Amino acid sequence: MDLSFSMENDLVNVKQLGTDLMEEMRNITRDFRMGFGAFVDKTVMPYISTAESMLLNPCKRQQPQACAPAFSFRHVLSLTQNGSLFSELVGRQQISGNLDSPEGGLDALMQVATCEDAIGWRNVTRLLVFSTDAGFHFAGDGKLGGIVLPNDGKCHLENNMYTMGIHHDYPSIAHVAQKLRQKNIQTIFAVTEDVQHLYESLKEMFPKCAVGTLSNNSHNILQLIVDAYNVIMDHSTLPEGYQIEFSSSCKDHVLRTGENGKRCSNISIGDEVGSGESHIIIKPQGFSEKVKVILQPVCQCHCFQHRVADSPSCNSKGALECGACRCKVGHAGTFCECDESMLDQEDMSGLCRRDNASEVCSAHGDCVCGECVCHKSRRSPEHAYYGKYCECDNFRCDQFQGLLCGGRNWLNDASACGLLCNGRGHCVCGTCVCTDSRFQGPTCEICPSCPDICSAYRDCVLCWAFRQGRGEEECERDCGHLNLTLLGEPSHLPQERDGHVFHRCKEKDTDGCWVHFVHQAEHGDQSAYIFVALERECPAGPDVVLITALVSGSIVLLGLVLLLVWKLFTTIHDRREFARFQRELDKAKWDMDDNPIYKSAITTVLNPKFKAQ
Repeated sequence: MDLSFSMENDLVNVKQLGTDLMEEMRNITRDFRMGFGAFVDKTVMPYISTAESMLLNPCKRQQPQACAPAFSFRHVLSLTQNGSLFSELVGRQQISGNLDSPEGGLDALMQVATCEDAIGWRNVTRLLVFSTDAGFHFAGDGKLGGIVLPNDGKCHLENNMYTMGIHHDYPSIAHVAQKLRQKNIQTIFAVTEDVQHLYESLKEMFPKCAVGTLSNNSHNILQLIVDAYNVIMDHSTLPEGYQIEFSSSCKDHVLRTGENGKRCSNISIGDEVGSGESHIIIKPQGFSEKVKVILQPVCQCHCFQHRVADSPSCNSKGALECGACRCKVGHAGTFCECDESMLDQEDMSGLCRRDNASEVCSAHGDCVCGECVCHKSRRSPEHAYYGKYCECDNFRCDQFQGLLCGGRNWLNDASACGLLCNGRGHCVCGTCVCTDSRFQGPTCEICPSCPDICSAYRDCVLCWAFRQGRGEEECERDCGHLNLTLLGEPSHLPQERDGHVFHRCKEKDTDGCWVHFVHQAEHGDQSAYIFVALERECPAGPDVVLITALVSGSIVLLGLVLLLVWKLFTTIHDRREFARFQRELDKAKWDMDDNPIYKSAITTVLNPKFKAQ
């Protein structure tokens, strides 16, 4: 159960759920056990606050009680028949809290699935109820907290606490699904309505998975668990024009048909369900005629009477029954070749993971005694996976009319439709490995150290198409293997189409003209096709009028510029000289004293009788 703060009201109801569930399950089976575990999230930033006060009380409250410190996963109670003990231990649990909305639920699922001894799983019906109101973190999210080591899919419980939460990343969805399928665990997701669509999408990957909506309390989990014990028949997708119907006789011996014929309720271990006749209706569309194929279940194989004990086909460590080995205790494998005492299941599955991946045998095979046994493709019996980790297949080439490479590929592992790796390498698991170290690229088509294709064929194009450079005999000897096609204009040269790769070239001839041609190599350059445009791009001759006008204009312009410079220089010089003359004029001084022998020619006589008016 999710013990983050938003699940507080549901924790109270889970306490009563134990007693109610025990009473209800007694009507289904006489041997029912249950346990309890809780999860929050990884105890590092940014999933929780690492402030000292928040580590102690992530909810920031004291009433009615403080929240418990956050944790990744805690195993509270192993599977037990004691319903009162379940209620007692669950009643002691305290709500915790974290920062982000997604929780560390996948960490909890992985530990519950792998820690069989601690949980107390037995070889009976196994149900795992997962209750939350939020989404989940998955592989890759651990990088936010600086956690980069992938989840190893092993049990890491010490003192009932998950100890590798801050060291290992979250597991992937496929990794958890594979573990649940391996441990034969059915999952029931009891979630709130706002995240129900998220967990509905897991039903396609998780084995026998059910999703229910939590109401105001958690009592409807009871019905989800009870429903998980119902037997519901199913079938794979039928081809168009086919249908299948079921009829069954359950414990009440009432014959059911239609949709009800797929379901039997209240089935306990050891109960026998009588199956009426099942049949498939085959009919052509648009016609009334039909064929009814009656199916009778075969409960025992008749080939059992031909059983061979200690068969050499099984390494004398098991019996050969109906074409398969039934190994003795302590041995396993297709041919009983594996000694279980030497390797545990985790060690063997680790040998089947490529680069510490979460998926065993790349999800395309089964791990048998530490080796991958690859599956056939569901599309066609001719399509298969192969490789040490089933990482390769023989059907990734483009198909035409349902055939690989149109039925013209040379090898099952051909990496492209055409000559394999351009004749310069071999295909390994859909990837070209170039045998010539000079070449590289997806199909060994790139050669950085090789001469440029355009330069390599320039001389042959010039001598063959334009009679330049090499002599006639030399051109015939060195260039006779080329397939040259002469075209008119450069626009007539072929373009890339139908997967053919053309190298467009533009080279200068001896006249300084540009020559356009296109090179196409086939069969590893054993033959080459060259398309040459006879129309060259030659530089035009000089324009005399334009040149004369430019030269004359340049001379006139230069003269005007020089004249303006001379005029500017003389003007500045004249102004400077005039200013100097003005300064000299201001400095001149004239003597104004009287001459001592000078006498004025004017005599003034005053009339004594004159009186001024």
